[in-house]
Amino acid sequence: MSSLASRILVALVLLPVVIGLVYLGGWWLFGLTLVGGFIALHELYVMARELRPLVLGGYLGFVLTLVGLQLGGLEWMAGGVLATFVFSFVVYGLSDVRASATTSFGVTVLGVVWVGAGLGFLLLIRDIPDFGFWAVMAVLFSVFAADTGAFFVGRTLGRHKLAPAISPAKSWEGLVGGVFAATAMAFVILYKDRDEFLTIPETLALGAAIALASVLGDLFESAVKRDLTVKDSGRLLAGHGGMLDRLDSLLWAGPAAYYVILAFGQAS
Repeated sequence: MSSLASRILVALVLLPVVIGLVYLGGWWLFGLTLVGGFIALHELYVMARELRPLVLGGYLGFVLTLVGLQLGGLEWMAGGVLATFVFSFVVYGLSDVRASATTSFGVTVLGVVWVGAGLGFLLLIRDIPDFGFWAVMAVLFSVFAADTGAFFVGRTLGRHKLAPAISPAKSWEGLVGGVFAATAMAFVILYKDRDEFLTIPETLALGAAIALASVLGDLFESAVKRDLTVKDSGRLLAGHGGMLDRLDSLLWAGPAAYYVILAFGQAS
């Protein structure tokens, strides 16, 4: 099976499941987030194993971050992230291995903040009364639109490299195409709620923010993988690579979308 065919097959299988669990929300979506995030975090720690991440401390911090968010909101999510420092230090103190403390703490906490908090903001968006489901759909499909628009525009018109040292294939032309595609997608999904949720200008701003954050999220993971000399975070999703490869854009787009919505007074 070709890489393209495997990517399409994986998308066709997973997309209905994701949409269904986002629709159900609550603990159903929490379960999906916990499993997907745990796999992504594991992939990061495997890629960075030479840096000696404090894996147990990271796992505990990740779970506490999402549980805290689910039970107590943003404040307790922050508490879970901070608790990762404590867990990491305890694990480091009990370990016989004496790797660089700064490096071990850094990569451990990075994983929890990057994956745990990144996914947590999607849960916060889903909890927006009345409009949470469609807001999450706007984020998910705008990220997809940004990626697709950037790919085709960049492949057709791309001449100026966006970040050649990190991802040589990306271009400024592709970025512009991705922003337009994501903005259009957010507009289409949220148009029906324009008089109750976000106005049309606010929706366009949301789409643009999602697109820009999506590109930064993708570049961030590319920089990490390049530093760790790996091509993909894993092989779990066949042509899609690993779980972290699929979530990288969302891990930045979710927080960006939440704070844009918050800035417009539609989140708490």
